[in-house]
Amino acid sequence: MKRLAAEFLGTFWLVFGGCGSAVLAAAFPELGIGFVGVAFAFGLTVLTMAYAVGGVSGGHFNPAVSVGMFVGGRLDAKDLIPYIVAQVIGAIAASAVLYVIVSGKADFAGIGGFATNGYGEQSPGKFGLSSALVIEVVLTFFFLMIILGSTHGRVPVGFAPIAIGLALTVIHLISIPVTNTSVNPARSTGPALFVGGAALSQLWLFWIAPIVGAAIAGFAHKSLFEND
Repeated sequence: MKRLAAEFLGTFWLVFGGCGSAVLAAAFPELGIGFVGVAFAFGLTVLTMAYAVGGVSGGHFNPAVSVGMFVGGRLDAKDLIPYIVAQVIGAIAASAVLYVIVSGKADFAGIGGFATNGYGEQSPGKFGLSSALVIEVVLTFFFLMIILGSTHGRVPVGFAPIAIGLALTVIHLISIPVTNTSVNPARSTGPALFVGGAALSQLWLFWIAPIVGAAIAGFAHKSLFEND
């Protein structure tokens, strides 16, 4: 239960901090933080919670990360589904709190995109399905390669959260215009449930692509760098 609580809190903070920055601060009049600010917000949420509770659960905060760690031999099969459930619940809870905050604005007229992920007309840059699929698979692959490498026993202890947080920042700097950046099925699910419509109908891609990329990375890292 301690590990599941850690995954819930870590995913909550990631979604609330990352999506919250996108919804509340990205385009704030005159002082908006823009894409760069949102990218750093996502990276910093992972970095801070990895230090806070990573020692309890491993600091996944992402179903794709849990799948990649399982394939890479770093997570027991019995823990995989409970981790994913805790992460998704954390993301939904964070989205609910963010919705309450957004709906309290004086001129509230709907939540709009609510930091959801999408392709085609739902993509910030109007990128199509193939672009979204490729970038989510590739970026999640490299995210897991960085996670698996920086948390390996041969690497100096204590620095992994920095590498992982900066990796997620770079990932967002690359892909916000394409899909609004997922690489995390839980992060995609929470906001999509409140927006509905196209956000929900396109949610399948933001489960399949990150999990495929993570699974490939888990297999590749184990085969290339861990087996003698």
